Amino acid sequence: MNIVCLDMEGVLVPEIWIAFAEATGIPELRLTTRDEPDYDKLMRYRIGILKEHGLGLGEIQKTIAGIDLMPGAREFLDELRPLTQVIILSDTFEQFATPLMKKLGWPTIFCNTLEVAPDGEITGFRMRVAQSKLTTVRALQSIGFDTIASGDSFNDLGMIRASRAGFLFKSTEAIKAANPDLPAFEEYADLLAAIRAVL
Repeated sequence: MNIVCLDMEGVLVPEIWIAFAEATGIPELRLTTRDEPDYDKLMRYRIGILKEHGLGLGEIQKTIAGIDLMPGAREFLDELRPLTQVIILSDTFEQFATPLMKKLGWPTIFCNTLEVAPDGEITGFRMRVAQSKLTTVRALQSIGFDTIASGDSFNDLGMIRASRAGFLFKSTEAIKAANPDLPAFEEYADLLAAIRAVL
């Protein structure tokens, strides 16, 4: 039995932190997992910048409310889900993901959670498990699923390489160059065709 595991940011929706960096005019917040493979280091860096500027969850959620899906993302999911089971595996947080899941038609998402003070200050974060995407793919495989995975960033490579089939989607030139054996696509139609071919 197959199950498709998709990254969320950069694959189905724009990068939340880049959108927030643009909304606030704080270029340091543009850094993502495309730039920094150590997610723990990246999040501690982000939380420090938020604290420095007095920004919290409320300000980020206002930005998220205005984020549109990537063109064609909902249609891609709507075509994929009748073919196979689909799970979104994301290093984002429940507090960020809910409005975006609504726009995507409520697919299943496994993500993490933020630690938030009563005044809205983000004080920390809790990862579901270490290396959550790779760990989840291996857990799915342990209960009889063949996984097919796609993502765009450093933190997607583990689940892509551990899967029966894996694809880069809308990735950076640097990541594609460092992983020339991984098929890389820019259009949903091409990714859907590649997934169909291995189902």
